[in-house]
Amino acid sequence: MSYPAQVTRRPAVVAAATAVLLLMAVAALAYAVAGLAVLGGTVDRFRSAAAGTGAGTGDIGDVVTLLRLSGVLSAVVSLLAGVLLAVLAIGVSAGRAGARVATWVVCGLGLFCGCCGLAVLVGERAAPLRLAADEQATSQLFGLVGDAHPSWWIPLTGGLSVGQALGYFVVAILLAWPSATSWFRRPSAPTAPHHPPAPTSYPSTPHHPQTPTGYPPAPPQPPSPTTPEHPYP
Repeated sequence: MSYPAQVTRRPAVVAAATAVLLLMAVAALAYAVAGLAVLGGTVDRFRSAAAGTGAGTGDIGDVVTLLRLSGVLSAVVSLLAGVLLAVLAIGVSAGRAGARVATWVVCGLGLFCGCCGLAVLVGERAAPLRLAADEQATSQLFGLVGDAHPSWWIPLTGGLSVGQALGYFVVAILLAWPSATSWFRRPSAPTAPHHPPAPTSYPSTPHHPQTPTGYPPAPPQPPSPTTPEHPYP
């Protein structure tokens, strides 16, 4: 029996989507490492700048704690996102339909989160936080947080947010391409037909005829007569 040939070559759009996912995974892991690396220097610069304000030690300590928690949380989220993107890239490259659907879900959530993060970043720069008159010291401390980061950190965060949104959008479009849809829906390879095992042969034994059942045994044959001997006169 012959079967039609199966198309197993990965389409270019699927390979491109896999490459974009891997690139985004590497960027997320690098961002997590960079965030933890600059956290100590950011805290030190903030303490030095806050010492010249009228804020109390308790207020400064609260902002430092918030700064540390936000840095660690951002690094953990970026690390998990990088691992997730790498796993999805492996599944998409292997042609798993479930990985394709999961990638679409992650792309939708990532696009939303990327847009929200960019909006928050722009909003903080355009309209700084304004507190009441009795909280001017806290407002001044929060204003020092942005300046405590390295000069390249804010542009890097904004650029990654934009690149994240574009990357998720591109991956979703590539995986919805007709050639990708046909490849993910390809039938599984046919299996060889099953043949029952041949019966085992045994050595033949000589056949001995037997008397049919239900018939009496044959009577014994009388002895053949012998010619009497006649003596000669």
